[in-house]
Amino acid sequence: MKKTIIAFSMLLLGFSQQSFAQFGFGGNQQSETTAQYSEKFADLNYVGDDQAYHTLDIYLPKTPAPQGGYPVIVHIYGSAWFSNNSKGMADINTICARLLEAGYAIVTPNHRSSSDAKYPAQINDIKAAIRWVRGNAEKYNFNKNLVGTSGFSSGAHLASLCAATNGIKIAEKNNAKYDIEGNLGQYTNERSDVFACCEWSGPIDLMNMDCDGVPKTGMKPEDALMGFAFPGHEDEYDLLSPAYFIGVNKARVAPIRVNHGLKDNVVPQCQGKELYDVLAANNIEGCSFHFEPEGGHGFNMYNKENLDAMVKHFEEAKPIKKLLSVEVTVKNSAKKSQKTKKTSKKK
Repeated sequence: MKKTIIAFSMLLLGFSQQSFAQFGFGGNQQSETTAQYSEKFADLNYVGDDQAYHTLDIYLPKTPAPQGGYPVIVHIYGSAWFSNNSKGMADINTICARLLEAGYAIVTPNHRSSSDAKYPAQINDIKAAIRWVRGNAEKYNFNKNLVGTSGFSSGAHLASLCAATNGIKIAEKNNAKYDIEGNLGQYTNERSDVFACCEWSGPIDLMNMDCDGVPKTGMKPEDALMGFAFPGHEDEYDLLSPAYFIGVNKARVAPIRVNHGLKDNVVPQCQGKELYDVLAANNIEGCSFHFEPEGGHGFNMYNKENLDAMVKHFEEAKPIKKLLSVEVTVKNSAKKSQKTKKTSKKK
């Protein structure tokens, strides 16, 4: 039987409403735009099991495919990692609509929730979806060399984690060890690397969610994802955080565009600033950022200027070359990753 449970029963599991609200389900998605596409393929299973949380949708643009096939953006929904079936709930008429207009094919995958399985199940799912895209490139006229990620909130975390872990199979730090790649699906011979990422309002340093000086109370979504809080588990939390991997994997990190609202009261804007500072400190080519003065957590973020800048980012990232391999093991014995001094200025 297909597993379609969406974790709206958080209160039964001891989660407060405040914790449930964190990271949102796409924020304010009001838009005058309706996504235009030539064809949609719904509920395709990218693992080969009978689980709804392992399905994805494909949207093909109305424009003809260029030579080599459509560039593809895998867009990941936000849910505080609590939802396993929200691929059609958010961002379709904002982020996805603009990318379709620009000629990108859109793939929106479900993934396991934190109540289905603990980390790294979620990143294993997204990487399996990316491998599936490459394995079915001929069927859907995809360009295997141009597969990128985008996402909102917890989806932005997974999207940027993909970009930061290009080429990583196993990640280790002291006694912490995770198989980041996983072995789901029938396309394990395909790569899961991405050529670029655009993240919106994402948490990227999960040990620093109080960076705005406002303590977060109650059960935190990242604690539910990991199965434990970070005190005493700093190494495990580093292996959850894109900010950490950027420093240890910088030769392979894909260009990331950072978008964050200065009035975001769910994922504080200092998370976005830290992400860009880490990218800049490690000289990651092709990165950019924008901090929206009136932007909240999904609110007032998806104006024409920001969506056009997203498309420009992906276009400019296409020629950037990266050394990629799925056989890499990242090891680091440092007790804690060094925080980068925050020097960002608003663009």
